[in-house]
Amino acid sequence: MTDVLTLGEALVSFRTAGPLSGTWHAEAHVAGAEANVAVGLARLGHRPAWVGCVSDDDLGTWVTDTLEAEGVETRFVRRVPDASAGAMVLVDPSDHARRVTYLRRGAAGSRLTQADAVAALESDVSWVHLSGITPALSDSARLAWVELAREAKRRSIPVCLDVNHRPALWSRAEAAHALVSVRGLVDLLVASDDEVDLVDDPDIPLTVVKRGSAGATLVSREGSVDVPAAAVPVVDVIGAGDALCAGLLSGLLDGLTPLDALRRGVWVAGRCVASPGDWEGLPTRAELSAEHESARAGGASGQA
Repeated sequence: MTDVLTLGEALVSFRTAGPLSGTWHAEAHVAGAEANVAVGLARLGHRPAWVGCVSDDDLGTWVTDTLEAEGVETRFVRRVPDASAGAMVLVDPSDHARRVTYLRRGAAGSRLTQADAVAALESDVSWVHLSGITPALSDSARLAWVELAREAKRRSIPVCLDVNHRPALWSRAEAAHALVSVRGLVDLLVASDDEVDLVDDPDIPLTVVKRGSAGATLVSREGSVDVPAAAVPVVDVIGAGDALCAGLLSGLLDGLTPLDALRRGVWVAGRCVASPGDWEGLPTRAELSAEHESARAGGASGQA
């Protein structure tokens, strides 16, 4: 049984304080939007699986080993012998400028196929989580992305889509054109306030609008509700949107209302931005339970 199936590219992320001049040093991390979401879900006690292609070398092994150590199912991962690992270089992530250099064109992650996507649905799946990054990687990755959404629809598996537009990969027009391919297949849309207009689908039941330091907004047929951001010191905003998706899906898997699930998502995102790294600071199930117990105790003392 898989709680959430994700499909995308996992990258080797080189983080450096910079600047990139002369000799510079960096720390290597595993990153990638869908992998981040999978790690977040695993830490919260769920059973996520990540589908992707990795290089058939030590870097590919390191990526899968890291995800497996975090509790992410990787049996649907395919190793590609003739492709390098995808990578990116982040210069001084702490300044929130997101200065990114991508080294991912033609890398292993772009070799995803429709067969990879369909094979991953052999087991029971509760949710499918996709991002708008995957279709930007290659034509075959886009077809795999669409096929997974279509097959999920045929099997009545709800689909969550985080738009996650990356200007370094493609234009807004190209992204909008690709997103038309999954019109009518998405049950939960997640998008920043500057990405919502990229999706032309008025029939999506639930939409979450990410507003950064202002929190997030839940939009449904009943109206919209704002959820304020957590009051935390901001250390590193990279990965916050993925953390929100992990907490949101976690709440829905636990049977929470969409509003309460979003509140969990915003709380998890707060934990993410309060520590360095895409996912290293994400909370565990025990920490989530402790937070809820603390809030309940606070509410009780407030009523006394």
